Amino acid sequence: MPQGQPEQVPADGLTTRRRRNRPLTIVHTGEMKGKSTAAFGLALRGWNQGWNIGVFQFVKSAKWKVGEESALLALGGLHTSQGLGGPVEWHKMGEGWSWTRKQGTDEDHEAAAVEGWREIQRRLAAQTHDLYVLDEFTYPMKWGWIDVDEVVATLRDRPGHQHVVITGRDAAPALIHAADLVTEMTKIKHPMDAGQKGQRGIEW
Repeated sequence: MPQGQPEQVPADGLTTRRRRNRPLTIVHTGEMKGKSTAAFGLALRGWNQGWNIGVFQFVKSAKWKVGEESALLALGGLHTSQGLGGPVEWHKMGEGWSWTRKQGTDEDHEAAAVEGWREIQRRLAAQTHDLYVLDEFTYPMKWGWIDVDEVVATLRDRPGHQHVVITGRDAAPALIHAADLVTEMTKIKHPMDAGQKGQRGIEW
C-alpha cells in the first residue's frame, strides 16, 4: 500500500468516498503485548475527531489501573466541560458492569460477560457509539461464554457508521475472516525474556 493507496480497487460499484468511509471491524490479536495499546491509540484518534467512544474491558480486574483509562476519561471530561473532542465511556467487567451494578467474582464472570455483550448489542442497535473498543473480548469467545457466530453476525448487520476494534489472543478464525483489518502482534524480543518485570508507564 504505497503512500496509503490500495493495490487494487474492487468492482463493487461504490465511489471512493463511500468505500473509504465504511465502518470497520478491526482485530488486534497475537501473543505479544501492544494489542490494547494500539486500540486505545485508535480511541485517542477517534476522540480527536469528535467521535463518541465506548471502551468495554472483558477480563481486566477492577483493581488494575490502566493508564489509558485515566487519560481517556480526562479527555471525556474535556468534552463535557469545554466541548472538545467527543464523549467517552469506560466499563470494566471486573468491577461489575455499570449498568448492572453487580460485583464481579469468579462465579459470575461468565454471566457478566454475556450481559456485557448483550449491552453492547443493544448499543450497536441504537448506534450509541462511533467507536467500540472491546478489550480482551477474544477470551470470552475462546472460553465458550459468547458464541463467535453470533458476534460475527451482530457486527456484520450493525446499522449506521460504527467502528469496532476487538483485542486479545487467539482470535477465532471466523472472527478473523469477517474482520476488515487484522493485526497479529508477534513477539521478537521482550524484557521479560531477560527476567525484567513490567514497569510503570510501559505496562500500565
